[in-house]
Amino acid sequence: MTDLPAALPPPARLTPADHELLLRLLDTPTAGPLETGDAGPAVSLWEAGRTYAAAAAQLGLRVLRHAPAEPGVLCGEDVPLIVREAARDETFLARQPSLVLCLGPRLPRRDTVMFNVHLDTVAGWWPAHFDGRRFTGRGAIDAKGPAVALLAGIRAARAAEPALGSRVGVLVQAVAGEEGGAMGTFGTRPLVEAGFIGGLNLFCEPTGHRFLPRSTASMTAVVRVEGEDAVDDRPEAGHNATVLLGYVSHHLARALPPRIRDGRVCVAGLHTGERHNRVYGTGRLLLNVSYGSRAAGEAAETALREALDEALAAFSAGAAGTRDLARTAADAARITSLQWAKRGLPALDGRGRAPWAEELLERRAGLARWPDEEPAFTCDAIWMAEVPDGYTAVFGPGDLDTNRAHAAGEYADLAELDRYADEIARLLVARVRHPPPGGGTAEETHTHRAAAPGAAEDRISAR
Repeated sequence: MTDLPAALPPPARLTPADHELLLRLLDTPTAGPLETGDAGPAVSLWEAGRTYAAAAAQLGLRVLRHAPAEPGVLCGEDVPLIVREAARDETFLARQPSLVLCLGPRLPRRDTVMFNVHLDTVAGWWPAHFDGRRFTGRGAIDAKGPAVALLAGIRAARAAEPALGSRVGVLVQAVAGEEGGAMGTFGTRPLVEAGFIGGLNLFCEPTGHRFLPRSTASMTAVVRVEGEDAVDDRPEAGHNATVLLGYVSHHLARALPPRIRDGRVCVAGLHTGERHNRVYGTGRLLLNVSYGSRAAGEAAETALREALDEALAAFSAGAAGTRDLARTAADAARITSLQWAKRGLPALDGRGRAPWAEELLERRAGLARWPDEEPAFTCDAIWMAEVPDGYTAVFGPGDLDTNRAHAAGEYADLAELDRYADEIARLLVARVRHPPPGGGTAEETHTHRAAAPGAAEDRISAR
């Protein structure tokens, strides 16, 4: 049985001004260069951040930071290869700032609630539309709609509980770099490392209004064949990467998933060439493997290497007697390598970490919990995995599939956004009225940096 906070009269709802804010954000293209490529439309994340911050200022939230990450954050081996390669362009980070907003003074982490929402989107933009019931546009559910509903919830919570912003503070991270395979490495991660976090941390992603204290990470492997081409009249003279990688992909798709105890396997991205009249000696195969813990990720790496070795041995044994494939069979192990485009990322599993927080969300705020038996998904919440003394969950309206996130026709229904705003208000009011056990702590007040050294600041006030 839930123990809901005092009623919030009336229930939190998005206002016409909120509707206009969401339409404006939806009409601002914020897909980054990892999504759109060099030829894509210019990313307008600076404009989107300023628009969002101006609306938040009306509620009393002030800007602590509006700046891109420093280039040094992309030097680690756990930064996806696609990001490291893109960052060779010195303008890459400069076009993708992240925003941090604060309600109230800089309170200790224990007395702060942090919300993370991303303003970047996947590629594929079309004019925003609202018919009075449904918003359509890129980012409607992932995650500009939740970002606007979040502000509506904060507004309602402040009206119901004046101590919000004095006894309990609120941080809002509105980040870049969630989409495009960036995995939060230049958006959420540096903000977490700079201390812009709370004792309770909620990542606004579509979860069907259920809070999910888990987030998987993923690794991307590249199986590469580097042999010699041959003319179609003499296929036996070269290495047939097409046949070899085709065999390897089939073997891995069957043999690898049963060995991944805490994640899923996606075999994809097979490429050797476009022509029919030559034997391609080079090619690559991509695999994505998700996992729920660092240990599970390391085990998955080992399983993949073993399965690949088995595939190569089986191919060599089976194709050795085939004239056109004999050279490929003999050299398969030598010309095939396993490389990594992404690995070593953390995964979040906060179940049981902070019983007070789960009681707050379930009993005090009346929120439903994501079932333990239902698989989690990947988002920027992974960067809270190794942060001590706090609780993190993913929580938002809608569903990635149903609401067509990452697809044409993405939408968010007003009723769902209104419901989410009310849920945000309830949990914030509950947090003010039901603090964690143990009273005060010796933890020092946050000393957030306004911006990383050398980064551009962008101070914003209400207009």
